[in-house]
Amino acid sequence: MRYSIVIPCYRSSKSIRQVVELTMRELEAMELTDYEFILVDDCSPDGGETMAALLELVRDYRSVRVVELAKNAGQHNAVLAGLNHGTGDVYIAMDDDLQTHPSQLKYLLDEFQKGYDIVYGYYPDKKHSRFRNFGSYVNYLSLRILLKKPKEIHTSSFWVIRKFVRDYAIQYKSAYTHLQGLFLRTTRNISCVPIKHFERAYGSSNYTFKKLIQLWSNIIGFSIVPLEISTYLGYFFSCVGIIGALWAIIHKIRHPLSPMGWPSIMAGTCFFAGLILLFMGLIGEYIGRIFLGMSQNPQFVVRSVHEQGASVDEESFMKMNAAEQWKAAVAGQAASVGKDGQKT
Repeated sequence: MRYSIVIPCYRSSKSIRQVVELTMRELEAMELTDYEFILVDDCSPDGGETMAALLELVRDYRSVRVVELAKNAGQHNAVLAGLNHGTGDVYIAMDDDLQTHPSQLKYLLDEFQKGYDIVYGYYPDKKHSRFRNFGSYVNYLSLRILLKKPKEIHTSSFWVIRKFVRDYAIQYKSAYTHLQGLFLRTTRNISCVPIKHFERAYGSSNYTFKKLIQLWSNIIGFSIVPLEISTYLGYFFSCVGIIGALWAIIHKIRHPLSPMGWPSIMAGTCFFAGLILLFMGLIGEYIGRIFLGMSQNPQFVVRSVHEQGASVDEESFMKMNAAEQWKAAVAGQAASVGKDGQKT
């Protein structure tokens, strides 16, 4: 059984070699020797330092393949790019910062051997900032409400999946990728195990508030619950409006001299106008994503794929089946793939 380890890389020149070599040692300690690494450079803005570190790994290890993206695609799309280029029977995703530590991989694989299709590692004690932990909690609630995720399942960016889950995931072509949403569409045979969360080895988190909001918003591409909520709220406030109108009529009949409240009317008008605009924006978000999907906005753009040996163009490589891709890699025939399909 071949294991494909997918690692999205962003400003990770100082940590990625340590991540790869520690993971190799952990796999070999478990007597798992048939593996490959797919390292995806998500267009790191560090003057080429990350790519230089990745190319050094390609030079030193035949099992390492580097997928260089032409523009930043985001973590989930970068992982999906790696899944597209994998040739394994089992796929493992982890981060490049040593917080998803290779020493914890054995716990995921032990659980995976029980027959689950997907196993997540989760952190009872997180080393993130309070802001990041709050964002994780909001994401957890959103997955439960919008995607009907089972309450007992905790997710993270450290997971193991079977090949059929990967094969389904890479069929998704929208640029608004949310991997947990894709996986929950595929199977409910999911488990999770508690693991230790390590301190970040270098630098700080690359997730800004804007990026967290963008990632969270991708969930709506996998659910129509927000539209259903708007319908229910429409019914609710319609009933409230009818009851309020009846009360106002009855009150005016019983107290003819009572003044009508201009402030309360304006407050109510502003509230309902805001509610209408909110859900118009929500509907517009759905329509906009439909439009962008029809225009085939790409998830990611691969500049080149680097491996030891000669080169094969991207189109030919992607047409190979998994066995042919692996054979090409071992023979040193799938190496540096130029964006124009020419040998580099």
